[in-house]
Amino acid sequence: MRIIATIFFVIVLVVALQNGRWLMKIIYPMHYRDIIEIYAKEYDVDPYLVAAIMRNESKFNPNAISRREAKGLMQIAPITGNWAAEKLSIEDYHEDMLYDPDLNIRIGCWYLDILHKEFDNNLQLIVAAYNAGNGNVTKWLQNPAYSKDGETLDEIPFGETRIYLQKVLRDYKIYQWIYRK
Repeated sequence: MRIIATIFFVIVLVVALQNGRWLMKIIYPMHYRDIIEIYAKEYDVDPYLVAAIMRNESKFNPNAISRREAKGLMQIAPITGNWAAEKLSIEDYHEDMLYDPDLNIRIGCWYLDILHKEFDNNLQLIVAAYNAGNGNVTKWLQNPAYSKDGETLDEIPFGETRIYLQKVLRDYKIYQWIYRK
């Protein structure tokens, strides 16, 4: 009986290693993939980065709300929602609309595009700014205690942002490995 259990375990292990992607898709689902791909393409952002951010921001819960009142899948702050509604000409906008997956992902991708342009496609800065705000990241870049060259961050003073950056970058690599064809 022990030999059969060992053989079964080895077979399962070999299959899992050979087909690790199917197992990882269970751990790292890509909910809302159709919507993500539409707006990622429109705003020229990587859909796997969007998925990694959503996983860390809301765990794909469209009704998520943070202690700072950020809402929805990509945790859009009220001020960002208002700004986006104005720039994207969203009619009759109100904050509860941020719980709509389509609009939330659209605004999140639009904002990521802005951060890509502002920080010259520097992924570290983009992700840090998504969490801590672009104003904070800009201040950190200007402070030699946090940036020696004014272009990259050597130190991130917010512990939450340091951890967030690590998690999002890790998940981004995993999403690329699992879903990229």
